[in-house]
Amino acid sequence: MIDYVMLEEYAKGLSVLFVEDDENIIKETSELLELIFSNVEIARDGKEGIDKFLNFKKENDKFFDLVITDIKMPNMDGIELTKLIYKENKEQLLIVLSAHSETKYLVELINIGISHFITKPINYDSFVNTIYIKIKEYNENNKDIKSISPIVIIDEELKWDKSLKELYKNNQQIKLTRKEVLLLDILLKFREKTHTVEEILNFIWADDINNFPDISNLKNIISRLRKKIPTLDIENVYGFGYRINIK
Repeated sequence: MIDYVMLEEYAKGLSVLFVEDDENIIKETSELLELIFSNVEIARDGKEGIDKFLNFKKENDKFFDLVITDIKMPNMDGIELTKLIYKENKEQLLIVLSAHSETKYLVELINIGISHFITKPINYDSFVNTIYIKIKEYNENNKDIKSISPIVIIDEELKWDKSLKELYKNNQQIKLTRKEVLLLDILLKFREKTHTVEEILNFIWADDINNFPDISNLKNIISRLRKKIPTLDIENVYGFGYRINIK
């Protein structure tokens, strides 16, 4: 099962090169990728793909975190593109899109080193699930990426342990209700993000299928937290939702 909160956490700051010549697939898939990743670049054939791959390295002094490529394309196909990419970076995370009619190419791709395939027509649930699995592995195994710290420093006194989902003031744990914990969990996973009221309600009451909460329920939780922890700065962004400010 995809943990969409962690998917956003894993994908934050990562860059993707998407190489595809079908305009309909480009439109649908790039819109999805842009919801997940911070930087998405599009190339419409293998030649443009390798040019963008090399230019990105030159301009940023690093490679794309993920490359997704079709096989059959004009000017340069995905197999030749893959060979050139692996020549530059043998550790490149690369996913190949393959139509059922292209199975004759798969043996060659496997010999090159590809082990991640997504079949066409694209099932976008499977597509997102594959991305989630691969970038989760990427974050866990890539030594050049700093591991996600389990401790969030809120201010001089307050600390939040993301792994244990516990709040501490001067190293003393503060007792919280389950819904208070869930509220802090979603607000502190993405500190720079303002969460909509609907998003927060769906997260906190996800398991309460018989309850139909509204904003008054959320305001009650926030009010209790503010009384319990006066220095906790939960900001109401008018007309949109809530965020937590780190000092």
